Amino acid sequence: MTLEAGICPNGHVSYPTHPRCPDCGEPQEETLDLSERTAEVVTWTKSTATPPGVRQPNTLAIVEFDITDVAGATDEFVRALGQATTEEIETGDAVEPVYVEELRDPEVGIKVPESQDWDGYRWEPV
Repeated sequence: MTLEAGICPNGHVSYPTHPRCPDCGEPQEETLDLSERTAEVVTWTKSTATPPGVRQPNTLAIVEFDITDVAGATDEFVRALGQATTEEIETGDAVEPVYVEELRDPEVGIKVPESQDWDGYRWEPV
């Protein structure tokens, strides 16, 4: 699984990728891999009433990746929402994306387990 942001010909960057840019409507023809970048926590929250199969408590964070070094990008940052690897996270912390094969237990819940197989990234403080 990749952690890719989309870039349109006008330099707008968004995460996740979209067929068309949310800002100008142009096709997003390029992508930017965020998985090797460090981000900063903008805000976070802890959910104590989680859906079946999701860890409890579940700390979520909105993080901001600095993309001022990306050629052609007109945006200075792109934000993403995801689970944190720990409850010990604060606004302003530097984090790195860490790939996780299972973000929730697919065997728990009322839906067919195959439809609940979720992998993705969590934010690990550095």
